[in-house]
Amino acid sequence: MNLTDIRTIKDVMSIYNIHFRKEFGQNFLTNISVVEDIADSCSDTPDATVLEIGPGIGVLTQELAFRYRKVIAVEIDNGLIPVLRYTLQDCPEGVVNIVHADVMKVDLAELLAPAFAAGKVSVCANLPYYITTPILMALLESNLPFEYITIMIQSEVADRLCAKAGSKEYGAITAVLKYYGEAQKLFKVSAGNFIPAPKVDSTVVRIKLHREKPCVPKDEETLFKTIRAAFEQRRKTLPNALSAGFPDIPKDQLTAILEECGHRPDIRGERLDITDFVALADRIYEIRKA
Repeated sequence: MNLTDIRTIKDVMSIYNIHFRKEFGQNFLTNISVVEDIADSCSDTPDATVLEIGPGIGVLTQELAFRYRKVIAVEIDNGLIPVLRYTLQDCPEGVVNIVHADVMKVDLAELLAPAFAAGKVSVCANLPYYITTPILMALLESNLPFEYITIMIQSEVADRLCAKAGSKEYGAITAVLKYYGEAQKLFKVSAGNFIPAPKVDSTVVRIKLHREKPCVPKDEETLFKTIRAAFEQRRKTLPNALSAGFPDIPKDQLTAILEECGHRPDIRGERLDITDFVALADRIYEIRKA
């Protein structure tokens, strides 16, 4: 079944009396080359398990099933569950496990325990803009040993995830992401490759998770709080921004900490990379703990 064919998509939707649901950001791919390229990028080995978030009618799920040992497809829309059972019936037997659940609420550690025991696990998702950051952060903060997270997202968001320190796109999500892994843009996908066509173009980004983090803070909570404070008032100099985030530490002391870490007192948060943030957070943690 060619699930990238517009007539097939409409026929399936007609059979099951389903409609595109804007609240779930449903835009189905109609370019098989794009689907194949995404599927190819999910893992370096066919012996992997892929957790697919939001399979829709199964166009990507189908390609994943013919490439990898196991596919766990988590779909929030109950109306698409019978559709998936129909569209994926020609997949290799026992490869696809369809799960009706909200990925933000499901216990991923429990769901994926057998998969991790069997080998490598990656994540693949086509994420709508409004839920990109919450889902991505939930995956990262789960601290599960994923190999890759391959996501198709709005191109503007992809620019932020892959930004370099010092650029205008660099923000809190960029710094936090670099703590967990390295993000790389793979390719762009224009709006015309979807039905219905979204208003913006998308980009496929692959995040390679660190097997061992290159820098480990003394306290993760302080690190994330430092990053948040640095960007919540990004137009302010870092001492002023940090002073709002850590009102218990005098501003002149925060300025001194920055200078100890080798930074000018008029520096702004977007100039610091994750290594700088870890060093800064460690000093803040030591002072607050003293």
